[in-house]
Amino acid sequence: MKSRTHLTDNAAWSGAAPKLSVLIPCFRDDPTRLLAALDRVSSDVEVVVLDDGSGDAALAERIASAVRQLALPARFVRLEANEGRSRGRNRLANAARAPFFLFLDADMLPDRADFLDRWLALATDAAPAAAFGGFSLDQAPKTAAHAVHRAMALRSDCLTAEARRAAPEKHVFTSNLLIRRDVFEQYPFDSGFVGWGWEDVEWAMRVSRRHDILHVDIPATHLGLDPAPVMAAKFEQSAANFARVAAAHPQIVRTYPSYRAARMLKRAPLRDVWRPWLKAAALTTLAPVAARAFALRLYRAALYAEAV
Repeated sequence: MKSRTHLTDNAAWSGAAPKLSVLIPCFRDDPTRLLAALDRVSSDVEVVVLDDGSGDAALAERIASAVRQLALPARFVRLEANEGRSRGRNRLANAARAPFFLFLDADMLPDRADFLDRWLALATDAAPAAAFGGFSLDQAPKTAAHAVHRAMALRSDCLTAEARRAAPEKHVFTSNLLIRRDVFEQYPFDSGFVGWGWEDVEWAMRVSRRHDILHVDIPATHLGLDPAPVMAAKFEQSAANFARVAAAHPQIVRTYPSYRAARMLKRAPLRDVWRPWLKAAALTTLAPVAARAFALRLYRAALYAEAV
């Protein structure tokens, strides 16, 4: 059953005919800093924010107030119950009016002032089926609590467009993703994914069979780095989603290092005995960050070993 919905539109929303819809899902994250960074007077861009059942009245009021004050046409959709990452993004697309969607996570922040101008120019000039702009950690504060996530993200996620093009479907995240409307209508996100992880990469796998996925350097900073215990919990959630992707796209997934590592660890005996030690090593704050990051990657592979 669908969640009850509450709408807040600003004064510029009615009658706007945008070329680009910026779609921002949030679940207990505050997107108001991102909204302020995007705001400008423009008839070409609209913003739709979705609170996917955060259950936080004070946060909802901050978002609604920020939306009402935007110069850009903007709508705030608040759900009373959480529907999940895939369904939430599909809801956002249904609310959008432009021929192109730009999905931005609530904890992102553009790295350049001309961020929207560059996305608009790409959409207008090239009309790609899908394009990923990349993300950085340039504006994210350096803290001890987030050091492991920072190390892992810099190694595997914060890549140039040239590096991402080597596996275009793999390096796709909904944190900074442009999608043409007709492509999204043909390929919505799979609502069968539950919890965290892999729904965006699986979407890209399906799309890549029929369309090119463009990789460009229009980055935004990921501000929402997680402490190591939160990352470990997300990896635990993602194991079932990884199994879903591996079953649906075996030929692609078999090329991924995470799959090969999982297959290798699957042959190791007594996983239930030594796997918790990998997690403990990753969470040991006195250990070197590089060693903790390596242990956390192995822990993820050991979790995925149950799914391959």
